[in-house]
Amino acid sequence: MHIVYNLLYFLAAWRWGDWRNWQKYYPTILFLILCDLLHNFLAYNQALWIYHETLLPQLLPNHTTISLLYMLVMYPATILIYLKYFFKTDKWTKRVFHYVLWVSIYTITEYTNIHVGLFFHHNGWVMWHSILFIMMMFILFPIHYKKPLLAWGISLPIILLIVMTFDLSLYFK
Repeated sequence: MHIVYNLLYFLAAWRWGDWRNWQKYYPTILFLILCDLLHNFLAYNQALWIYHETLLPQLLPNHTTISLLYMLVMYPATILIYLKYFFKTDKWTKRVFHYVLWVSIYTITEYTNIHVGLFFHHNGWVMWHSILFIMMMFILFPIHYKKPLLAWGISLPIILLIVMTFDLSLYFK
């Protein structure tokens, strides 16, 4: 099923993504990928969420392979579409609508995946944490696009808060 999601994101990016200017979005794509890699590293022994594949488990046998698929397809597609339309207008009402739309897409996808057995929360992480995390992510993307150091400055305390709140050990057994 994760392949289907990524195919849909790929097709959406093909249709609505700003491919002509992909170089402008590349640092923000890498920011998103690096943050997810950091999560996978910090929470390696105490995962906060885990992907599971039911449709093609031979192709995507574990969380790591599914996560890499998302990093390579869904994350670039998201950034290419989200930032294109976020900055297409100077009207804050349209930007807020666009923000709410993407937060809703990610939230509904996660909620659905939980209920069909494709996604599991662990170690105290619950849906409300995901909603707050998704909201923060989509606020950070335009900030990173315009001022990358500011986005990292905002991200580091959030990362530390998550590490401390969920007691993620920073050593590996």
